Amino acid sequence: MSGALAACGGGSAPDGVPVAQAPARTVAGWTEVALQAVRTVKPGPPMAARSFAIMYTCMYNTWCAYDAVAQPTPIGQGARRPPEERTAVSKAMAMSYAAHAALVDQYPTEKAAFDHHLRRLGYEPAPESAGPGTPAGLGMALSRAEIAYCHTDGANQLGNLDPMGVPYADYTGYVAKNPPMSVGAPTPRELIPAPGSWQPLTYTDAGGVLRTPAHLGAAWSRVRPFALASSDQYRPGPPAAFGSVEFVEQTRHIVEVQQSLTDEQKVIAEYWADGPSSELPPGHWLQFGLYVSERDRHTDDEDIKLFFALSHAMADAAIAAWDAKRAYDSARPITAVRYLMHGQTITGYGSLGPAGGLRRIRGETWVPYQSLAFPSPPFPEHVSGHSTFSAAAAEVLRSFTGSDAFGASYLKPAHSVTIEPGVPAQDVHLGWDTFSAAARQAGISRIYGGIHFESGNTAGLTLGTKVGARAFAKAQALWLGRA
Repeated sequence: MSGALAACGGGSAPDGVPVAQAPARTVAGWTEVALQAVRTVKPGPPMAARSFAIMYTCMYNTWCAYDAVAQPTPIGQGARRPPEERTAVSKAMAMSYAAHAALVDQYPTEKAAFDHHLRRLGYEPAPESAGPGTPAGLGMALSRAEIAYCHTDGANQLGNLDPMGVPYADYTGYVAKNPPMSVGAPTPRELIPAPGSWQPLTYTDAGGVLRTPAHLGAAWSRVRPFALASSDQYRPGPPAAFGSVEFVEQTRHIVEVQQSLTDEQKVIAEYWADGPSSELPPGHWLQFGLYVSERDRHTDDEDIKLFFALSHAMADAAIAAWDAKRAYDSARPITAVRYLMHGQTITGYGSLGPAGGLRRIRGETWVPYQSLAFPSPPFPEHVSGHSTFSAAAAEVLRSFTGSDAFGASYLKPAHSVTIEPGVPAQDVHLGWDTFSAAARQAGISRIYGGIHFESGNTAGLTLGTKVGARAFAKAQALWLGRA
């Protein structure tokens, strides 16, 4: 997420804990570290959502050990510390070691950055004295247990389910019904044998590398959820079928939207894009969580509850959304437009992309309002992941704060859109009075960007709201000791 949000608004220590004030905003600090790791490593959205949830679960289970009533997840049972040890200093130290261990497992190439943050907090990455009774030892032990549990959750993080040992690789045998489409060349109809189905794209990425990404997260419906009874518990109805009037109308609608984008709509499309080198949609909403934390002057106790619920809502949202994507295997707009409008002259963005501006083009060369270095995400259209993530997160933020009021804003300076030089002509301010409004804008941004149909957006918003409510209810029952 480029730019920045505008914000409104002791005792003696047990053995192994330095006698000092607890670091301020421990949870928020590790959140920032995790967000940067995602920007650097560039995992897919489902993988990022899962990693965030693992980190916060490790921190939450550790925090529960220092709380009088909160129940941990099953992996953290039996770790309750005596009342005299339940200090802010102990909690901060234990949660920091838990977060460090989780992040090293999820993003091992970034260990130096995680070590650096731990040292900034006054802790050593490999403490000499870290027995099970110390905050450091407890944090590391609970994290190891959670990490081992998550290594068997179906995500294939270690590659042990793939014959080639590739981490997160598909192990279900998915095969696209269409051959790859070369984005930079006209697409003959015969290269789209299944116009209603997803099609891989071949394009040159920002580093100048020619890529043809496979279906990212093809096995994600098999990942073990947090609160959902199953990945298909709330599966929405199917998208418009190829050959139907609805399929033709939604395709024409996307082309018409692209022809009449305003500067504000273009800013919205770019702001919510959350593609490579960003913190991705789950991280975007964690940043909103940080805004709320600062706005409402959270303590670490409040933060760990919020981010535990928020991350699991988005992790379950990924499972539910990718279940629908796999079940319906539906075409992205670029496939639908190039097939249905083949041979027609239309107004749109062609081989030069948005950088070349709107012009008269052949339908078989149409591209969405996206960077040519990442023209469409590498997975099916229905439902929108952005919409599902956003609605799930908005539901948690609304439930946790007791209000839909948000109050954040964002400024896009004139001439700073990277997709299309010179846009916007003047500064554009985006503002969200409510979490719901932010979620709706995230959803519609994918239509402005030309990579989702309206039904994929609305179905995703509905799905995400259901997932978010279920995840929040379970998380809240745990921290209230009522699970």
